[in-house]
Amino acid sequence: MTRILLADDHTILRDGIRALLSAEADLEVVGEASNGAELLALLETTPTDVVLMDVQMPVLDGFATMPELRSRFPEVHVLVLSMLDHENYVARMLDAGAQGYVLKNAAISEITHAIRTVASGSRFLCAEIGLNMLFKAVAQTVSVTIDDTNGHVGTDLTARELEVLKLIAEGLTNGEIADKLFTSKRTIETHRQNIIAKTQAKNTAALIKLAVSRGLIS
Repeated sequence: MTRILLADDHTILRDGIRALLSAEADLEVVGEASNGAELLALLETTPTDVVLMDVQMPVLDGFATMPELRSRFPEVHVLVLSMLDHENYVARMLDAGAQGYVLKNAAISEITHAIRTVASGSRFLCAEIGLNMLFKAVAQTVSVTIDDTNGHVGTDLTARELEVLKLIAEGLTNGEIADKLFTSKRTIETHRQNIIAKTQAKNTAALIKLAVSRGLIS
């Protein structure tokens, strides 16, 4: 039996995770905490195999909790469950000693697999984050420079952002682009915001007009 301690400041999420995990014969939720301070106090008296922990929490967040947890409870495995999908957050938590990182929008089957994986001593990274990191790594090798209307050189667009830009120009919604590129709608929204910020276009229409005038899209 794998003993799990939940740490998240949203009661409704902890209730939902507890209910979903109750269907797993080999997994048991042994306690709940709403912040890192409560988590550390519970670990003093509650035998735990895996901590399922959010990053953003009041009082003591995940970043501040990890060093203390690793120092005082080195035998406890940590799986991060968060909405934060940027690689900087992921890297910081893994560097601090977390064995795994999974997004809150992941299927319960992926979450339970992640719990069992880190409980066994292995590391885990959810599929969405892994794919996003792969795409960004590939995109860093190719970029396209856009000049603004005043003739000044603008910030480079990555290959991935250019791909999103072309699909925006075709009239696809964020959801449709996400499906086409096998990623999340939230990731596409971030790409769209980054493209607009880099080109300093006031809106999507101006962005498309600029891209057409520079020959990036037809």
